[in-house]
Amino acid sequence: MSVQEVTTTAFDDQKPGTSGLRKRVKVFEQANYTENFIQAILDGMPAPGAKDSTLVVGGDGRYYSPECIQKIIKIAAGNQVKHLIIGHKGILSTPAVSNLIRKRKADGGILLTASHNPGGPNADFGIKYNVSNGGPAPEGVTDKIYGITKTLKHYKMIELPEVDLSKIGPQNLGPISIEIVDSVADYLVLLKSIFDFDSIKAYLHGTHRHDSIQNCVSSPDFGGGHPDPNLTYAHELDAFVTPSDSVAIIADWAQEAIPYFKNGIQGLARSMPTSGAIDLVAKAKKLEVFEVPTGWKFFGNLMDAGRLSICGEESFGTGSDHIREKDGLWAVIAWLSILAAAEKRGIKHGIKGVLQDHYQKYGRSFFSRYDYEEVDSAGASKMMAHIESAFGQKEFIGSSLSSQTGNTSFQVKEAGNFSYTDPIDKSVSKGQGLFVKFADGSRIVYRLSGTGSAGATIRIYVEKYSKNEQEYDQDTQVGLKPLIEVALTLSKLAEFTGREKPTVIT
Repeated sequence: MSVQEVTTTAFDDQKPGTSGLRKRVKVFEQANYTENFIQAILDGMPAPGAKDSTLVVGGDGRYYSPECIQKIIKIAAGNQVKHLIIGHKGILSTPAVSNLIRKRKADGGILLTASHNPGGPNADFGIKYNVSNGGPAPEGVTDKIYGITKTLKHYKMIELPEVDLSKIGPQNLGPISIEIVDSVADYLVLLKSIFDFDSIKAYLHGTHRHDSIQNCVSSPDFGGGHPDPNLTYAHELDAFVTPSDSVAIIADWAQEAIPYFKNGIQGLARSMPTSGAIDLVAKAKKLEVFEVPTGWKFFGNLMDAGRLSICGEESFGTGSDHIREKDGLWAVIAWLSILAAAEKRGIKHGIKGVLQDHYQKYGRSFFSRYDYEEVDSAGASKMMAHIESAFGQKEFIGSSLSSQTGNTSFQVKEAGNFSYTDPIDKSVSKGQGLFVKFADGSRIVYRLSGTGSAGATIRIYVEKYSKNEQEYDQDTQVGLKPLIEVALTLSKLAEFTGREKPTVIT
């Protein structure tokens, strides 16, 4: 079996966002588009590189995944990758990939997911590279990969027979060994080492019909549903906890409810747009707390240095140092552990009771995100430039911004473009989001998202802190209405984009 060098033409739009390269399926299906990016990943791998390496491959099972995996196998073989560990039927959750990389001491992994973006032939696909610690590739690596994509002239491959992804076990193809593994087994072992499942089982007593289990069969388009877990797409939810509150509550209960943390917590962290609810927990428990840019990769260095145990993002990513990725199932089981512990403590009414208990202890951080998807990129950029220009005016700091609702005004205390210096490797990430902080502790953040597949996505985040018990049960949108009005007026969003309403409100 000989290596073929296939001549190709570079693409200029393969810059990875905060979590890999995400585009419409039709874009990835273009001739050589997928092959180019896979080759760039292998060329951009940190030393010692792709030769003789072991990589974990899998994804969320969305449309185009099987075809992409076959391409990865052929190109990996052409680049002298030694071993591929692939999930059964190509399916591995992101945390399962991170765990396998760490457990098997692999050199990295290629994940096929576009996360919260929809799946299907007319929807989105994504490819993400994770490094040997199990976490997303840091900016230095993704920048190198992007540089390679712009100059690529050929990719290397070996024409191999199609691999049967449904057959668990080893498959030797000659130049490369393939191992198809159970998608869940190793990850389940990890979860059992973290949580007290007997306690959870005792809490979930009673009889439950088998058909109460939902969304457990893999589908290329997620059964026609939307994978973004917010109230716009999940009307059937009874109680909703914002991701910002969720990670704060998990951090507060962790030592009491989760055996993994019995010996202590090293530190807490959140992404910059995420509300400061977790900061209050850190202060009460005398823990270090970090504010990092959006993107799970920024948590990895802190975890590797032993300074971070629990972290989260307002976009529903939550996790801990058990792996180096966000872990939704971990968060669900953490909440079941908390509910079991809360019942023993005498806290009633389940999730709502835990929420009220938290607000009584720490106060409430009202938080909401407005997403404007597939906005004209030029208009979005002009809007961001306008906001930054306003921040730069001498008279802006100290000025009052007024809303129409309730005759409310907010005095500007600080404004700027968030920059982060990694405390471990001292790398600097600039331009991570425009923010304005007010004298009463309220805050507005503006970002252009790096996870959309077409056009630009504008995200506006608004936060207000309250220690007024009369407001704890207030609807989030009602509580934030004056601040939202200020955010829209300051940005002139409607003027620059033509949008009157957001696509999604979280």
